[in-house]
Amino acid sequence: MRKCFSHICVIAVILSLAGPLSSAYNDHRGHNLDSLERVVAKWTPDAIDRASTGELIDLNNACRDLMLGYNPINGEKSVFYARKALSISRPRGWMASNSDAYRYIGMQFYGHEEYDSAMVYYKAALICVDSMANGAVSPTDTVGYPQHVIDDHYSALYGSIGNLYNMMDSIPQAMHYYEKASELFDRNGWNESNSILWYNIGETWIDEGDRQKAKAAYDKAMEYAEASGDSLMIVDVWKGYGRLYMEQGKTWKSLPYLRKADAYYAAHPDYAPNFRTENLDYMQTVLSRQKLQLGRLAGALTGLILVAIGVFVARRRKKNVSKEKPTARPFSAAAPELTERELEILDLLSKGYTAPQIAEALSLSTETIRWYRKKLIEKFDVSNTASLISAAKECGLI
Repeated sequence: MRKCFSHICVIAVILSLAGPLSSAYNDHRGHNLDSLERVVAKWTPDAIDRASTGELIDLNNACRDLMLGYNPINGEKSVFYARKALSISRPRGWMASNSDAYRYIGMQFYGHEEYDSAMVYYKAALICVDSMANGAVSPTDTVGYPQHVIDDHYSALYGSIGNLYNMMDSIPQAMHYYEKASELFDRNGWNESNSILWYNIGETWIDEGDRQKAKAAYDKAMEYAEASGDSLMIVDVWKGYGRLYMEQGKTWKSLPYLRKADAYYAAHPDYAPNFRTENLDYMQTVLSRQKLQLGRLAGALTGLILVAIGVFVARRRKKNVSKEKPTARPFSAAAPELTERELEILDLLSKGYTAPQIAEALSLSTETIRWYRKKLIEKFDVSNTASLISAAKECGLI
């Protein structure tokens, strides 16, 4: 079975950012990560020991921002800052920060296809979220973590674990976690996240060869995308429809979706460039199949035309032959068996010869000819010579 690993990796990152996070995430990929690193580097162990809770929260958030910013471009640095964040949050029991760090370390193992190690970190993150749900204290809120923050962490983990089982070909387990994430998205009205999730489910079902379930998943993804107003997700679902119809052999239905998606990707080059590359590959496949289909159709039409011409020519020839030569009457299956002499006498009788004339023509006696005529009348089961000739004609003998 073919798995689109790069696609699922992109979805894993997107799902990890689904929903409102407990603290704002600033995407430093478009900024200067080096400047943020220099800020973090100033915090020596001694400075950390003397820092206030507020300063440690800011430092932990900076490490978390670096972890997230480096995640798609430098896995080693992402893990480094995840562990640095853990060194601050773990001793202090900051479960949300612990969960984020564990999950992002797990995602790096996932990206290197070290699935057992990824699962260890995902489960560690899940334990932290369970602790949040059971009343763990937040460093910024003594009441505890708000429910939407807990749901956000759970849903991100469910998506990541679902992707992990997906890559391990454990589809029922993957769908179980995807559905758990979808329930949380629905509860919080996170339509964009649900659109991303159901799009990923549609891709999974295509990989599994179940096009009916893939269509249902894409339909749900489109409903959530339209509800959220997220134009990029709508375009991604167009790409999904294009792939689905391509797999079904409906190239003329597939191409319009792929072309619309490509036009949007071309206008937004910073959005997941690999999505446009994948979409272009689908378009090339569809165009090649259409060319092949047109060639086969042209060949079939040519064959039908040649057959029609052949039939027409054959009928014309048959018609011309029938005009030139009368069609011989076929022998009837009911015709009696006659000897060569009987056939000679029958032929002369049909021409109006009398018994004496036939006897003279065949050098036989008149009595012999009369005897033959009697035998013919008996064989044809008639009563006289006229009936004999009529029956012979019906049998095609004369």
